[in-house]
Amino acid sequence: MGAHLGVISLFAVALTLFTGTAWSETPTTGKPAPSAKKKASACDRHAFRAVIDVGHTLTVGGATSARGIYEYEFNLRLAKQIANKLTSAGFDKTVLLITTEPAHSALFSRSSRANAMGADLFLSIHHDSVPDPMLEKWTYDGAEHTYNDRFPGHSIFISNDNPQRDRSLEFASLLGAQLKARALKYTPHYTEPFMGHRRRELVDATNGVYRYDQLIVLRTTHMPAVLLEAGSIINRKEELELAKPQRVALVADAATHAVET
Repeated sequence: MGAHLGVISLFAVALTLFTGTAWSETPTTGKPAPSAKKKASACDRHAFRAVIDVGHTLTVGGATSARGIYEYEFNLRLAKQIANKLTSAGFDKTVLLITTEPAHSALFSRSSRANAMGADLFLSIHHDSVPDPMLEKWTYDGAEHTYNDRFPGHSIFISNDNPQRDRSLEFASLLGAQLKARALKYTPHYTEPFMGHRRRELVDATNGVYRYDQLIVLRTTHMPAVLLEAGSIINRKEELELAKPQRVALVADAATHAVET
């Protein structure tokens, strides 16, 4: 999250998925393979509505990777995969939330749309960076870029101001456990003093869940709400891993199993 979480309250989370409209709620249409075995779930999968929120927009792309790629591209790819996997698992009311509304107003719009839908879960997808003072310079493909290789790993955030705070933490911990089961590690650096005003309380040290009360999309939603920073795109090695289809599928599978649990 790093630098861009510091400004997340200023930017919209979403895109126009080829619609050109101000925002879209895109139900996914994938169907499970005939041979797919579904786990028993405590919820009615056909009634459960998960909203998968795409971080930032095509025009306001969020953080920039070590090789100059906007975070938005990573967010969209992963969010689409999660939504498709959930639909294939029988959660056919899953919605991919996309918006092109300007900056700050879009944050409230996204949570209000999810509230109006009566969503059962809000999962916002992002990829991480670091505060600007921690950036170093390097040259890639003939151009100067910035990077920081010190803090690989994902992180998960909840808000104590969310009315479903306990259930938000419950899902966040399930998600962290599923990522951990796939040998993915969270970054602990948000607890360090050098993070300054971006320093966060670690509320689940086993599964990498942090508290970030001020995030609009987490505190103004009425359902359990979680923000996933899927990894650090400012880290040169991890950026390449996060772009691989295998890594995207692994994280999407973890998210799907967390919803199923």
